[in-house]
Amino acid sequence: MYWFRAMAVWVVAGGLLAGCRPQPTNVSGVAPITNTAEASSRLVGYLDHAQPRLQTLKLWLGDQELVTELALKDTERNTGMMFRTNMLENEAMLFVFPQSQPVAFYMRNTQVRLSAAYIDPQGVIREIHDLHPFVETPVPSEAQDIQYVLETTQGWFTRHRIGVGTRLRTPRGSLAETFFNSR
Repeated sequence: MYWFRAMAVWVVAGGLLAGCRPQPTNVSGVAPITNTAEASSRLVGYLDHAQPRLQTLKLWLGDQELVTELALKDTERNTGMMFRTNMLENEAMLFVFPQSQPVAFYMRNTQVRLSAAYIDPQGVIREIHDLHPFVETPVPSEAQDIQYVLETTQGWFTRHRIGVGTRLRTPRGSLAETFFNSR
């Protein structure tokens, strides 16, 4: 009888501990990622709600202006637009990485249709990809030197005639000047 009780305690305790493991979060940008299994293994923490609005900065792409939330920290980049229900036409989120690298974004727990521009260290758009709600297949960059990713409402780049080769600016100058004090 003692053995049965001890076994029952171990089974219950094991079940509780298994349920306490951190669950993966949406990674709108953790890079470099080479495959889905690697992406899942690199995720930490679990959020079941949207992060608060982040610090903002005006960005200009040609003559177009966006009010852009800045995802500067790992947790901000990992959470991104997860659990948000909308993004206005003139709003965006800019993911800033400490160094250039290949990136791959996907849409776990993200219901807003987005377009993502993969941007090099000089602040030039290298690629634009549409991301679809709740699709967890990573969309990798072809370029190996992406340092920024700008998410907008899906189709924003097309509607505003912004394409590959467009350079982003801020009130402080280039993206490198703004975020890394370099020219």
